[in-house]
Amino acid sequence: MSAAGMLAARPMIAAPASPVAIARCKTYGIGLTPTMMRLFDGIGGLGKLVNGKTVAIKVNLTGAPSIRLGHEPHGLAHWTHPNVIGTTVKLLSDAGAKRIRILESPWSTAEPIEEYILAANWDPARILNAGTKVEFENTNYLGNANKYSRFDVPKGGHLFKSYYLNHSYEDCDVFVSIAKLKEHGTTGVTMSMKNCFGITPCTIYGDGAGGRDEPLLVPRGGRGTVFHSGAKQPAKIAPTENHPDSSREDGYRVPRAVADLVAARPIHLAIIDGVETMAGGEGPWVTNVPGGPRRTSPGVLIAGLNPVCTDAVGTAVMGFDPMSDRGTAPFEHSDNMMRLAEELGVGTRDLSKIEVVGLQIADARFPFRKA
Repeated sequence: MSAAGMLAARPMIAAPASPVAIARCKTYGIGLTPTMMRLFDGIGGLGKLVNGKTVAIKVNLTGAPSIRLGHEPHGLAHWTHPNVIGTTVKLLSDAGAKRIRILESPWSTAEPIEEYILAANWDPARILNAGTKVEFENTNYLGNANKYSRFDVPKGGHLFKSYYLNHSYEDCDVFVSIAKLKEHGTTGVTMSMKNCFGITPCTIYGDGAGGRDEPLLVPRGGRGTVFHSGAKQPAKIAPTENHPDSSREDGYRVPRAVADLVAARPIHLAIIDGVETMAGGEGPWVTNVPGGPRRTSPGVLIAGLNPVCTDAVGTAVMGFDPMSDRGTAPFEHSDNMMRLAEELGVGTRDLSKIEVVGLQIADARFPFRKA
């Protein structure tokens, strides 16, 4: 049987459903905090989730600080807005979180995240001072640890059976993904799930690390040759892929890596920033999404305790069907990563099984292809 056939024959694991909240939010100003409080209250509140616990937050800072959508600030286009990050930190701290780490794997660098965001005219102190015991960590390399952490994928995974990550993804009780509501040139959409593609360190899975006996000391390049094209295997600390004879197409490989990662490193709270964003791709560099990169203003925030359910609702808000797959918008060039995660038992993408709290999808819908 071919690799594709083996994956198609994978037995379905029961995929849970979890409520998702939507709230109208037009700006990042004074109304943001009460709106996010109502959003989190709609899914059961933050207290029982984070009280007395260490929380890790993966934010989305894709692309170098020097890359902008025209003259737009990063947070109004392709980066998670700093006010959403800061407000989340404040509310987590108020709910009793004892320590909060803000994580990202900045493009091709081991520099502190504070330096990285300063180059985008962000003030890191505003985020660090939003709660108690708040810190940043660059997870694109070994960081503040002496070894990488291994995460095994249930049922052996789609692409790899396990992944090696920075210690911060293990040294936490609660894992939060704060994403932007966007289309994506490779995976169709990018929200809380695709945000976790960036948790893989380029010292192991990067262009300069592929096939090496040992991880690099610092990251070089992106993840193109290991994940996108499959031209190289990761550094030998990590296992080789499950099916080396499978497709080398990025629309096949990247969705499977994303599904593996959210199954291996579960997301406990998914937050999607759709107040201001961009249509036509995940960043200003995208050329293969209809309409091309352009700023747009959906005016919504979305949150849930299950990333597949949350992203399914987000996909519907964007004007797409989360049950669609390759060949149908927005998955013209890729397999549906929500389906692949559903196969691993992470969560359901079936809207008929997902309770939507607050603003309803029909009232929040903002068709991206018409924006």
